[in-house]
Amino acid sequence: MNTVRTSDEERTDERTAERTDEQRVGEGRTGTRKVAVVTGAGSGIGRAVAVELLAAGWSVALAGRRPEPLAETAAAAPAGWGYLPGRSGTGGGTPLTVRADVSRPEDVAALFGAVRDRFGRLDLLFNNAGTFGPGGVPVEELPYDAWRHVVDTNLNGAFLCAQAAYRQMKEQDPRGGRIINNGSISAHTPRPHSVAYTATKHALTGLTKSLSLDGRPYGIAVGQIDIGNAATDMTAGMQTGALQANGETAPEPVMDVADVARTVRHMAELPLEANVQFATVLATAMPYVGRG
Repeated sequence: MNTVRTSDEERTDERTAERTDEQRVGEGRTGTRKVAVVTGAGSGIGRAVAVELLAAGWSVALAGRRPEPLAETAAAAPAGWGYLPGRSGTGGGTPLTVRADVSRPEDVAALFGAVRDRFGRLDLLFNNAGTFGPGGVPVEELPYDAWRHVVDTNLNGAFLCAQAAYRQMKEQDPRGGRIINNGSISAHTPRPHSVAYTATKHALTGLTKSLSLDGRPYGIAVGQIDIGNAATDMTAGMQTGALQANGETAPEPVMDVADVARTVRHMAELPLEANVQFATVLATAMPYVGRG
């Protein structure tokens, strides 16, 4: 029997044909777009990763302490398949922006509640929010309040977000998801006068391993990306001079933050049967091995 095709059906087929394999990757096992939460999404690595995921067709929740930078990240999202104003529900719509301080349990609960209400599920948490703390302060002079602020943000905040994501991924249908923690080169080798930052990044590696093990029965894959000298506002001073282990100050090379974002997306888009446990991405010539 011959079937008469309407012009609307023909246009739908044309739009489907125009979608690239890369855009289809954003679709989850439910046939709708995958959903990601990116913390610290208002600048730097968080912004770059959020924009990369949106361009690939993900629905993304942007979390951060200040609404204005989050709005700037949302505005930087590319037009097209990954960013379709006016669409609603799982698999579309503008990025969700949520003001949240990850060190506050009530803010984290509100963030993941908003994601559940908007999208219905969660496929990825990029645990990115963090702070270096006061730079160049010797350990004997570091105020306790400064130490506590770094620990609360980098470690406690990562735990709270991972715990909330874990709970949702365990209970949703289809079950499972992925958590990617943003570690650092400092999770391996410290810089001078970085005791709080370095301690939290070493602890984050333990968090990653423990979450990865505990998530196995529920299809929750957990990995970590350790980044060195991505070009962001946080690393701007490195190109003019950074304190080295020998006491000298020397400029350091940086890399394009977009290369980090592409690596995170590669980790995120693996099937849950595969996992990048640890990835190290750094400016090729930066002083890392031996810090010199």
